[in-house]
Amino acid sequence: MRQRIMHHGARRRRERRRRAVWTGGELLVTVGVVLLLLVVHQLWWTNREAREGAQRRVEALEREWGRGGGTDAGTAAGSGSESGSGAPSSPTASPGSRAERQLRGGAPDHAVVAPDLSQAYAVLSIPRLYLRVPIAEGVGKRSVLNKGYVGHYPGTGQPGGAGNFALAGHRNTHGEPFRYINRLASGDTVRVETRSAVYTYAVDKTLRQTSARDSGVIGPIPRSTVHPAHGYTAPGHYLTLTTCTPEYTSRYRLVVWGKLVSARPR
Repeated sequence: MRQRIMHHGARRRRERRRRAVWTGGELLVTVGVVLLLLVVHQLWWTNREAREGAQRRVEALEREWGRGGGTDAGTAAGSGSESGSGAPSSPTASPGSRAERQLRGGAPDHAVVAPDLSQAYAVLSIPRLYLRVPIAEGVGKRSVLNKGYVGHYPGTGQPGGAGNFALAGHRNTHGEPFRYINRLASGDTVRVETRSAVYTYAVDKTLRQTSARDSGVIGPIPRSTVHPAHGYTAPGHYLTLTTCTPEYTSRYRLVVWGKLVSARPR
């Protein structure tokens, strides 16, 4: 009976192959763990960190406003009300009041003063979504949006003023404040609180998808340049909410529009 002779060269080659397979497996496992940690960081940790930071900023603003003094970036307002059912109410301002002049397109009582870039100066509340976040000037990712804030497009209107008060927010990660704005329906209320006033807007229209370069949606009279049938044709007091769509992409934009229905002092 012949015995099989194992040459040392063949044995070494087999050993090298085993080591290569083992090393490759370890690398794949390591890469998988790193990718999993990145996903956890993006989908969980950034949300937790941003939401906590945004909540602290809202509380800080409320403490500042509680002490009084100073002016806000919006226009002054008269009295108004909001119905308890969640539907927007009609303005209750008396004839000739500042709120009535705003709602009819009159000139504001004083010039709108834009805040410093990246400064949080108002609070956005959407009862239907249980959302309450700070509004900061600018739409920079690091300085505003990644903090879980909602950003105000520079050059667009200010809270309660004539024109279009246009905002942007993340739909996914970093607090994702606008993740569910696609659920907003006509008549849902959106409140904007400043140091001196509370402005209530009613959701009016939704543009489910448009180009990321569709600048018409945040114009003074908001109207899509890509889908001209969507938007408005007359001056007014508008609110625009924009975010990325579909989820986990930034290819298109989702747009929600609202109209000012009441304004009252704090």
